[in-house]
Amino acid sequence: MNLLHVLIFCLSFSFSFIFALGGIGSAAAIIPVLTWVGVPFSIARPTGLFINTLSMGGATYSNIKGRRLDVKLGLPVILTSLVMAPIGAWSGHFLPIQYLMSALVVFLLFASCMMLFFKGKQGEIVYREDHPFAGPALVGVLAGFFSGLLGVGGGGLISPLLIMQGFNPKKIAAITAFAVPFSSAAGFVTYALMGSVAWDIWLVAGIAACCGGYLGTSVMHKRMQPAAVKKFLGCILFFVAMRIFLDMVFS
Repeated sequence: MNLLHVLIFCLSFSFSFIFALGGIGSAAAIIPVLTWVGVPFSIARPTGLFINTLSMGGATYSNIKGRRLDVKLGLPVILTSLVMAPIGAWSGHFLPIQYLMSALVVFLLFASCMMLFFKGKQGEIVYREDHPFAGPALVGVLAGFFSGLLGVGGGGLISPLLIMQGFNPKKIAAITAFAVPFSSAAGFVTYALMGSVAWDIWLVAGIAACCGGYLGTSVMHKRMQPAAVKKFLGCILFFVAMRIFLDMVFS
């Protein structure tokens, strides 16, 4: 294990732990960070999806163990995102990197603004307890496509879009952690089949992500307020977006 592997292990564990506190995958933030430490963007995208798969897989195991997961509500998101993630990953091979980076900046800004400013239903208003198909399925279409295209996992879209539909934020955090591994895995496999392979990086990042995701979810449900954590994550995504934007402008 060389210095780069040690650095990737530390980054994967830290980001997976922090983002699991908010119930979303860390790929949107860790992809640009990996490129900053020398990992090519073509490898960073599938690495981000692989990290999401294992970190949110660990988070989902924690949610199932704690009986916090509404599988019926999350199923439409999973089914449609599984279909769209490979299409997004395939599309990404035909677009210039500068276009993809611009799309990533827009995605990060949207996700950060939703986490920082959108509050959803509050007070005495009762959250929805039904299990519709159309609304969550459309969320899965969008999240799956951008998950594959940018390697971001889609959690930054799933959470705010489901909150806008009136569902309980705590329930959404568990559903997001449940849905992200499926779309991430589908996109990751597509990249691997098309030749974007780095097994040494994936092994190191995967072990760290699984541990970080499980630990982060456990800590969030036991000791922390999800609303405060989402604000923190929103700030992280905003600063990462600004860093990418400045790199694009001055490069």
